[in-house]
Amino acid sequence: MGEDNLAYTSATEMAARIRSGDLTAQEAVEASFERIRERNDDINAFVTLLEEAAMERAREADEAVAAGEPLGPLHGVPIAIKDLFDFKAGVRNTMGSAPFEEFVPEETATYVRRLEEAGAIVVGKTNTPSFGHKGTTDNLLFGPTSTPFDLERNAGGSSGGSAAAVADGLVPIAQGSDGGGSVRIPASFSGVYGLKASYGRVAQAIRPDAFLSHTPMIHAGPIARTVEDAALMLDVMAGPDPRDPLSVPDEDPDYRGAVHRGVEGLSIAYSPDFDVFPVDERVRDVVDDAVDAFEDAGATVERVDLGIDVDQQELADIWLRQIAGLYHSAIEGFKDEGMDLLGDHRDEMVPELVDLLEDTRDMSLLEYKRDDHVRTRVYDAVQDVFEQYDLLVTPTLAVPPVENTEGKGGTVGPTEIDGEDVDPLIGWCLTYPINFTGHPAASAPAGLTDDGLPVGMQLIGDRFDDETVLAASGALERANPWHDHYPPR
Repeated sequence: MGEDNLAYTSATEMAARIRSGDLTAQEAVEASFERIRERNDDINAFVTLLEEAAMERAREADEAVAAGEPLGPLHGVPIAIKDLFDFKAGVRNTMGSAPFEEFVPEETATYVRRLEEAGAIVVGKTNTPSFGHKGTTDNLLFGPTSTPFDLERNAGGSSGGSAAAVADGLVPIAQGSDGGGSVRIPASFSGVYGLKASYGRVAQAIRPDAFLSHTPMIHAGPIARTVEDAALMLDVMAGPDPRDPLSVPDEDPDYRGAVHRGVEGLSIAYSPDFDVFPVDERVRDVVDDAVDAFEDAGATVERVDLGIDVDQQELADIWLRQIAGLYHSAIEGFKDEGMDLLGDHRDEMVPELVDLLEDTRDMSLLEYKRDDHVRTRVYDAVQDVFEQYDLLVTPTLAVPPVENTEGKGGTVGPTEIDGEDVDPLIGWCLTYPINFTGHPAASAPAGLTDDGLPVGMQLIGDRFDDETVLAASGALERANPWHDHYPPR
């Protein structure tokens, strides 16, 4: 079975074929590695490959099929895992940071374990910026990851390696994490579908700080080429864990069924700029056109003002301070393992991350909680929308994919859009406010600019209403299929 036959096969179809005997897990996994060998030098998606272990898992998967054993929903399907806090025991995990070049965790992340228990086969770890601190994927260890739509431009971050791998057919699905848009940003830049479920829906049993993920709200989620694949993957990843005090009860949702539910009678609020963000005209034009698909599918769409009363630069500053607080907690944990990142390893760290950590080292508890007061106003503005509407739609990002810089580590977003200053790390992303709030949100491909660059549309649901996000995403996919947009290679 050649890789060209499988490069753009969905995970849902691949799993069904493996179960039926029409395809073996070994063929699926070998096709993935063939594609990686062909394409990874160009896009730089994978930073660690597990070929020997993956092929052994594939052989075991085929033996299970032959023996008639019970099979998981992702049995034999090759997947990619992000190289951040998404640990797989015994596998190098760099977090995109030179001090961790040889770091090997002893524990497996909850959601990674669930994916493997469902039969998925991890073929490797994917590139990310150092500690996931920005909306582009580039670091001093491995350099930038490129979107397959233009190899001179970035795949987005911080789950850029996962998104690029899916977009370029290296794997059908991949795992990402999202603390400010890190699933949705690269989904937009790479022309794929990325889903951030409601906060707590996917358990994360983090240690030594079990409460690490709440400020801003950190989520793990699927990246896929089809909405159905994302729903299948979420089915596997979701659910509470008694070791995660912030996970929410399982309410037996029907994620896969929601994809086919339709949006007839749905009321959709459309904000072309989240009230306060400057948005590139090329992005605005694509999303304006794409929103019409919901009306064609039977929904009503109205433009709205959310009533956000905080400047976008102040919002970005708050997010940076909050994510820095998370990093400080993580860094303290690594000190217990004998690694002082701001001491012995300071020169190995990305300069803007060191600056952020230094600027926030002495932030007071009062300052920290004052930011939460502003965060609450953003939450109220978003939540108020759902008193009248079922869904909130915005552009995912304010710009199309940005160009990679020369060398390693320096790629960031724009500093200015339409004459307005924005923070280059995160200020051009209309995603991070939803990490203040924890609402479910996805980025779906909205279309291409005139010069062929992908643009994403952000779909935001009411608290814990992940199914409506999936239903609207499925309707958009049926109305404006994006699967033929991927560059032929």
